[in-house]
Amino acid sequence: MRIAVSGSIANDHLMTFPGRFADQLMGDQLHTVSLSFLVDGLDVRRGGVGANIAFGMGQLGAKPILVGAAGQDFEEYRAWLDRHGVDTESVRISEMLHTARFVCTTDADHNQIGSFYTGAMSEARLIELKTVADRVGGIDLAHIGADDPEAMLRHTEECRTRGIPFAADFSQQLARMPGEEIRLLTEGAAYLFSNEYEKALIESKTGWSDEEVLAKVGTRITTLGARGVRVQRVGEEPIEVGCAEEETKADPTGVGDAFRAGFLSGLSWGASLERSAQLGCMLAALVIETVGTQEYTLNRGAFIERFTKAYGQDAADEVRPHIVP
Repeated sequence: MRIAVSGSIANDHLMTFPGRFADQLMGDQLHTVSLSFLVDGLDVRRGGVGANIAFGMGQLGAKPILVGAAGQDFEEYRAWLDRHGVDTESVRISEMLHTARFVCTTDADHNQIGSFYTGAMSEARLIELKTVADRVGGIDLAHIGADDPEAMLRHTEECRTRGIPFAADFSQQLARMPGEEIRLLTEGAAYLFSNEYEKALIESKTGWSDEEVLAKVGTRITTLGARGVRVQRVGEEPIEVGCAEEETKADPTGVGDAFRAGFLSGLSWGASLERSAQLGCMLAALVIETVGTQEYTLNRGAFIERFTKAYGQDAADEVRPHIVP
């Protein structure tokens, strides 16, 4: 099963300020703020929803096709993804704009001041999925993740027109989208991903009830934080899958992307919804144990051992043949 993963591709520049922002702000001068913070640390990390999900799928050997836009500065990032099993040939390279960038400074109280430069991401709307499908011999499922909003709408419409099953996954873009756009991106989706808060926001903005949303999609997947995930289909009992045990909690950033990577990998192998959700939860545990969204290493033996402990021998026997050595 060939899965195309569309979504943002970005570089994160994360800095730490040892003091408190609040101590530097003058209440009567907020209309003329001009501050510079001397920071102690800088972490430059690979990120972006599409790239994070594709990386996770590549780690599992699922051979994803990454669809997105980046700048001329993407070559090192491309080499990294290629080396980790991601097909990057359908990434559009902008002639004028840099790869999207998130720059954020965090103070001692964990307050943050950040800026997001969309850059080349704005050109994702120019990508034609038919071109991608022709190159790889067809697309069996297109995952439409957070990206340039126009790109998300175009990809969804093209999937409907060409009969390509698609997964709707708004994540960070949900807050800015009006109800009409959310309805357009949702209706007819084979899969709808969200966390618990986003689930409520989708229903609030669209005016649809939980039952009405479920009737408009094939499968609804809702991540529940520490309580795992719920998978729903019309006329069937919900599937509840708990989280795999974590060895430590280092950084929650990218956990949702890792879950999607595991779930989509399971689908690509023809696994059941329950097994796919278990794979997602196991991969999410690896991400929460590391700092950075693509800094974890998937060791086949250790992964299967932990998967067996979490979900049983029968489940492990099903996924073992698909995990790359």
